[in-house]
Amino acid sequence: MDLNRWKSVAVKKEDYLLLKKICEDKYRAPGAMISKLIHNHIEYEAKKQKVSVDSLRKKLLNGDGNDDRKRSKKSWYKNQS
Repeated sequence: MDLNRWKSVAVKKEDYLLLKKICEDKYRAPGAMISKLIHNHIEYEAKKQKVSVDSLRKKLLNGDGNDDRKRSKKSWYKNQS
């Protein structure tokens, strides 16, 4: 496997089972569904921030976005609701 192209992530088992069921319903592979969710979220955030999708993608990929290492788990979960 090309480590520059593919990465692994750990998810809670319940989330994995939900993802698997969503994938079955939508006829997608889990990797394709994760990509779709990410792209949809970037489009949503770009619209919310009133910036282009491309500029937000560049900002995130260049490390100018929110750095998760600076946040505690509590603040991350608080922002998710």
